[in-house]
Amino acid sequence: MAWAVRLQKVLAERGVASRRGSAEIIAAGRVAVNGTVVTEPGQRVDPLKDSITVGGAPLPAEREGKRTILLYKPRGYICSRSSKQGKTIFELLEGIPERIVPAGRLDKDSEGLLLLSNDGDLIERLTHPRFAEEKVYRATVSGSLAPEVLSDLERPIEIDGYTTQPVQVKVLREGRTTEQPNSRKTNGEKQGQKVILEFVLSEGRNRQVRRLCERSGLRVHRLVRTQIGSLTLKGLKPGQWRESEQLNK
Repeated sequence: MAWAVRLQKVLAERGVASRRGSAEIIAAGRVAVNGTVVTEPGQRVDPLKDSITVGGAPLPAEREGKRTILLYKPRGYICSRSSKQGKTIFELLEGIPERIVPAGRLDKDSEGLLLLSNDGDLIERLTHPRFAEEKVYRATVSGSLAPEVLSDLERPIEIDGYTTQPVQVKVLREGRTTEQPNSRKTNGEKQGQKVILEFVLSEGRNRQVRRLCERSGLRVHRLVRTQIGSLTLKGLKPGQWRESEQLNK
């Protein structure tokens, strides 16, 4: 019997957002039950009898099955359904009838692995810091990479009032330099030199890698998320996606 179910759980199971995201949507006053706005995520409802709307739209119908896809998000696309700020990733996903949402996001100038799913519990596991799901990024940067700079990159940083966990950083490859003859070097940096760094994060806060680089005086030329847990970009080119059979079970 489907009664006395927490509202945020119902939203998550219908693919509206993760449980945490659903709680935020409810607290923001965007959800109504039987015509009355509800702001308490823990309120219990009967999804078979109660009329539930999100942003004025009826709650999506109960899903026939879980669906999760892996997308190689290209640079220049935003992780939103609204195209007011530019091209959206959902333009790349035409033909998918399920209402899937991103499990974590990438900013417009970043690219790489993005998971989208209608499985609220999976999204929660992939995005909530307590699960410490590792995420791997490759950043092409320029600037001084003295030992103290690399150490500084690994230190926690405060983002939106939250102090992050330390990260792992290593140099993967040093690029070519465009240094001109007799050019002056600053802090050991060769003018125009680019280096590829690998960042391993146990969480993924808003623009965390970019903020770390900015704090350390590094300029980010390219940022690619290459891995989430055991999932990788293997076989995908920018704009392409594939089913994640491993997570759809």
